[in-house]
Amino acid sequence: MKKEGKRKTGMARLWELALRRKFLVFLSCLLSIASNALSFTPFIAVYFIIREIVVHFAGLAALDRTALLRFGVLAAGGAAAAVLSYLAALMCSHIAAFTTIYRLKLEFTDHIASLPLGFHTRNSTGKLRKIVDVNIEKLETFIAHQLPDLAGSVTMPVITLVILFVFDWRLGLASLAPILLGYLLQALAFGGRAAQVFIEKYQTSLEEMNNAAVEYVRGISVVKAFNQTIFSFKRFHEVIMNYSKFVRDYTFSFEMPWVLFMMVINHVYLFLVPVILLISGNVSDYPAFALASVFYLLFSVFIPLPFTKLMYVSQLGKQVADGIERMDRILDVEPLVETASPKTALSYSVAFDNVNFSYTTVSANDDETDREVPALSGVSFTAEQGEITALVGPSGSGKSTIAHLIPRFYDVQSGAVRIGGVDIREMSTEYLMDIVGFVFQDLFLFKRSIIDNILVGNRNASREEAAAAAGAAQCHDFIERLPRGYDTVIGAGNIHLSGGEQQRIVIARAILRNAPVIVLDEATAFADPENEQKIQKAFEKLMKGKTVIIIAHRLSTVRGADKILVIDGGRVVEQGRHGDLVNAGGRYSRMWEQYTGAMRWKLGARGVPSQKEASHV
Repeated sequence: MKKEGKRKTGMARLWELALRRKFLVFLSCLLSIASNALSFTPFIAVYFIIREIVVHFAGLAALDRTALLRFGVLAAGGAAAAVLSYLAALMCSHIAAFTTIYRLKLEFTDHIASLPLGFHTRNSTGKLRKIVDVNIEKLETFIAHQLPDLAGSVTMPVITLVILFVFDWRLGLASLAPILLGYLLQALAFGGRAAQVFIEKYQTSLEEMNNAAVEYVRGISVVKAFNQTIFSFKRFHEVIMNYSKFVRDYTFSFEMPWVLFMMVINHVYLFLVPVILLISGNVSDYPAFALASVFYLLFSVFIPLPFTKLMYVSQLGKQVADGIERMDRILDVEPLVETASPKTALSYSVAFDNVNFSYTTVSANDDETDREVPALSGVSFTAEQGEITALVGPSGSGKSTIAHLIPRFYDVQSGAVRIGGVDIREMSTEYLMDIVGFVFQDLFLFKRSIIDNILVGNRNASREEAAAAAGAAQCHDFIERLPRGYDTVIGAGNIHLSGGEQQRIVIARAILRNAPVIVLDEATAFADPENEQKIQKAFEKLMKGKTVIIIAHRLSTVRGADKILVIDGGRVVEQGRHGDLVNAGGRYSRMWEQYTGAMRWKLGARGVPSQKEASHV
C-alpha cells in the first residue's frame, strides 16, 4: 500500500533530502559562490595589467610598476582565496552529506526491517542492495560535490554575463551567441520526456544487471560443476547484452548533436574573431577596443566552463532524483498494521478459518503492473497443541504459503489465522515472533562463530543451553571436529559446512528458541536417513506439548503425524492419520503408492531398471 499525496517527487524530493542539514548546506553554497566569484579575480587583474601595458606601450618606462605588482598580487591572492573557499565549502558539504546519508540509510534499513518477511521473499536482495549501496550513495555525491558546484554554477554564468557586457557589449553578444546555440542544440537533443525515459530505463537496466550478477555469483558452483561459461548462464548474458545494446544505441543516436555542441561551446573565439574584424574599422578609441578584444579572446577559454558545469550538475541531479524515487517506492510500502490493543494467547493451537489469500506482485518498477496471484482458497483446519500436523502435496500447492501465514509474513485477504483462539492480527509482532519458531527451506548462516549462529534463536540463552540445543539437533559431533569447535567462524579459514550440517544448525536455533508453536518447512531436507531418524527423535522429546506443523515431501517423515493435511491447488482436499488416508484410496493414497514405488526403484546392470524392478515403480 502506498501513501498518496504525502511525499514529494523528482527534484523537489531531492532538495528536501539534501536540505536536512540546512545550515551546513547553505554555508557550503555561500562559500562555493564566494569561491566562484573570487575565481574571476585573476581575469580582472589581467585585464588591468594589459590595460596598463597598452596605455603606456609607446613608453614602457612610464609603467606603474607598483600597480602592476598590486594587480599581480591580486590575481594570485584571488586564486588562492578561491581555492580555500572551495575547500571550506566542500568540508561543510561533506559533513552535511555524511550525516544525511547515515540517517537515511538507517531510516531505510529500519523500514525494510519493519516490513513483513513476505516483502523480502518477493523483492530480490540485489534490488535492495542497489538502493542502499548505489541510489542512496549517489545522494552523498550530490550533497557533497554537486550541490556546492550547482550554487557556484548558477553564480558563474551570472557573473560571466555581467563581465561580457561591461567592457564591450558587441563582443559580449558575440561571445554569448555560441553558448545560446549550444544550449539550443542540447535542448533539442537531450531535453523533454525522452531524456527522462532514458534515465528511468538506464536505472532499471542497472537493477536487472545487479540482480542477475547476484544470482550468477550464488550459482557459480553449479556453473563450474557443469563446465559452463558466463555465456551459458542465459539470463545474466542476455541482461548484459540488452543493457549494452540499449546504452550503445542511445549514445550513437546523440553522436552528431553532442559533437556539434562541443564544437560550438568550446570554440567561442571562432565567433569572436569575425566580429572583431568586422567592427575594428569603425572604432574611435582603437587602443581601448584592442584591449577589449584581447581580453575577450583570453576570456573566451573560460566562458564555456560555468555553462557546461551547470549542464552536467543538472543532468546528474536528475539521475540522483530517479534513484531516490526508487528508494521512496520501497519506503512507501507500509508495514503490516499493528493493533492498538494487543492480545496474548492462553493456548497455542493454530486454526485457519476459511482463509483466502493471493500474492500481490508489487514491483519497484513503474513498467510492471500489480496483479493478484491466488494461492489459498477457503482453507480451514486446526493444528492442536501437543500434536504434529503435517502438510503434504505437490509443489506449488500452497503448503509453504500456509507456513508463511502463521508467523504473519502476509495478511490474509479474508478469513483468519488464530493461535489459541486469538487472531494473529490482534497480537503484537514482537509477541507473535516470540511464540512462533520456524525453520524454512532457505538456509542462511551469518559469517560468525557457530555458537553465535545458534544463539540467534535466543539471545538470552547461555552457551551451555546453545550446546544442548546443538546436541539435540545432532550437531555436536561435527562441531567438535572443527578447528575451534563452537567458536569456529563459518566461512573463515576455508571452513565450510555441508547442506545437511547447515540445516541442523538452523534446527538448533529453533530448538533453542523453545517457542510453543513450531513451523518446519522441509526441516530434514538435507539430513541423511540416519540423522533424519535422530532429528525426529529429538523433535519428539524436545517439542512435546508444542504445536508442531511440518511440511515435507518425503512422506516417510510424516507417517507418525497426528494429523496429515493434503493440500492441492490451494485447498485442503484430505485430512486424517496416515493409515486412514491410505485406506481411503484418495489423493494421499496415490501419493503414498508413488512414494513407496520410488523407494523400491533401483538401477539395473545397464543403469536402467529391470523389468521386474520397473513393475514396482
